Amino acid sequence: MQPSATSPTTILIVDDNEANRALARHTLEDEGYRAVLAADGVEAIAAFEREHPECVLLDVRMPGVDGFVVCEKIRSLPHGGETSIVFLTALRDVDTFDRALLAGGDDFLTKPVRPAELLVRVQTALKLRRLGASLREHYDLLRRQRDDVLRLQLQKERLMAFVVHDLKNPVNVIDLHAQMLLRQKPAIDPASPLLPDRAGDLARQAEEACPDSVERAREAAAQIRGAVRQLNRMILNLLDVSKADEGKLSPKCVQVDLRRLVNDVIAELSIAAQARDVTLTSRFEADRIVADEDLLRRTLANLIENAIRHAPAKTAVTVIVSPQVGAVEIRVSDAGTGVPSELRERIFDPFIQLERLEGEANRSGRGLGLTFCKLAAEAHGGAIRVEDARPGAAFVVRIPYGSE
Repeated sequence: MQPSATSPTTILIVDDNEANRALARHTLEDEGYRAVLAADGVEAIAAFEREHPECVLLDVRMPGVDGFVVCEKIRSLPHGGETSIVFLTALRDVDTFDRALLAGGDDFLTKPVRPAELLVRVQTALKLRRLGASLREHYDLLRRQRDDVLRLQLQKERLMAFVVHDLKNPVNVIDLHAQMLLRQKPAIDPASPLLPDRAGDLARQAEEACPDSVERAREAAAQIRGAVRQLNRMILNLLDVSKADEGKLSPKCVQVDLRRLVNDVIAELSIAAQARDVTLTSRFEADRIVADEDLLRRTLANLIENAIRHAPAKTAVTVIVSPQVGAVEIRVSDAGTGVPSELRERIFDPFIQLERLEGEANRSGRGLGLTFCKLAAEAHGGAIRVEDARPGAAFVVRIPYGSE
């Protein structure tokens, strides 16, 4: 409920970070609320007793008295039971959530807090606290159901973090052994002059019996390495999508040699392209950009891998790097089925698979690869879009020069 002009609703903002307090104060005062600030738990309790706010925005981690203790103290004070308390925390985990509820919190927001979301949560908390007694039971039931859903979400995130962390070690071990196989030389060279005649004969017989076995083993090891790199990208995509959801995906920008980067990724994916009889080509009209090299490398690898998967045999996947006004664009195109214009935004959603086109195979986003590409581009202040390549699809990443 928005406050009236004659009696503005008082909101107590408790946070030891001055910037966080200022953001919350400006957000609420712009909507006509009266904001009272406190930098720690002791100030918060004193301000509550003096100002009698209708809602408290309460940080969890503060020096001295933490937010849980402050909440319990407020609930024990006169009028404290009728006050809405919304916890603010950077700790997005089940234990913190459960402690907030146990202490008497009404809602739970994770940092960094978006102003629009903060405003909606405050307005909702105030409305719910002003419900009549006849509606309280319904509200309590809905809140319990909401809390159960959020707890499950936090548990899922923690499980995902554990799984991702545990996957990285065996993936690295597989990659290490594949590298060892690729570097291994034949134990016996049948042409060596140091071998006794009999040993040389045996080595030559073994080579004649399976003349290309070593080469096949090396090809298999190379394919293992390619699959491992793909799996590792999936793991890192999952981590970065989670970071982006929490507002923590921050690019570490350096000077990037685009020609070298593109050629490295093309070389890495050449085996996958050969397996599908697809040619990888590139053209450069720009050579350098300031960006996060790892994020840009994985973005490019995801896009080229996606293009290879949808390119028909005996066609090409093309990478074009070109300068634009204030930016560099990287265009990855294939000659596949393309993406209908009305579905070009949805393809960046997580785990999306677009509807089957008439007479054609599905064009899928396959997990989080394209979602990651969008988040990585936006983290640089850029964007990604899909165009009609006639035939096929062209994914265009735009990275502004201002990202440095």
